[in-house]
Amino acid sequence: MKRNESVEDYLETILMLRERNGLVRSIDIARQLDYSKPSISRAMGLLREKNYIVMDREGWITLTDEGYEMARRIYDRHQLLTTWLTALGVTPETAAEDACRIEHDISDETFEKLKDHIGLHKG
Repeated sequence: MKRNESVEDYLETILMLRERNGLVRSIDIARQLDYSKPSISRAMGLLREKNYIVMDREGWITLTDEGYEMARRIYDRHQLLTTWLTALGVTPETAAEDACRIEHDISDETFEKLKDHIGLHKG
């Protein structure tokens, strides 16, 4: 989990699962990402070390404020990019896959200009 992209993917997945199910455990993340339980366990340990998540005794995972901010940022990008690409005629599956790749690399400046262009900028 050396790349920031991996961190963002894990945090985004935790946020998505939390919004869908209310509570999140490591097994939920493993199933969602189709990763092994040991891989998820290691990743969750690293996310705890970075203070992005906390885990209680029962294994329930909660995003810290810092983890939530990063997850929300990447999740919002993913949703907007998927919607935009789909509106351009890209199939929903391809749009979601491409959005996942783009969301990590697009600059804040370009993302803000994209939001302005499609009329979604708040402010």
